[in-house]
Amino acid sequence: MIDPKLFDELSKKLASAVPSGIREVQADLEQQFLAMLQSRLGKLDLVTREQFDVQRGVLERTRSKVDALEEQLAELETLQ
Repeated sequence: MIDPKLFDELSKKLASAVPSGIREVQADLEQQFLAMLQSRLGKLDLVTREQFDVQRGVLERTRSKVDALEEQLAELETLQ
C-alpha cells in the first residue's frame, strides 16, 4: 500500500497551488484533493516494496534453476 502521508502531502501541495483569492476554501480543497487521490490511486494495481522484493527473489531463484537445467540439458545432448 502507498503511505497515507503521501496522500496528505500531495493534497496539501495541490491546495497550496490554488490562487490566493481562493485560499479561504483551502481546507475544503485539501480534503477534496485527498479524496480524489485516494480514489484514483486506490484503483491502481500496486504492490508494496516488500511484495516486489519477494517476487524478485523468486524470479532470481527460478532464473538460476533454469540456467542450471539448461546447462545439464546441453551436457546430456553432447553425450548422445
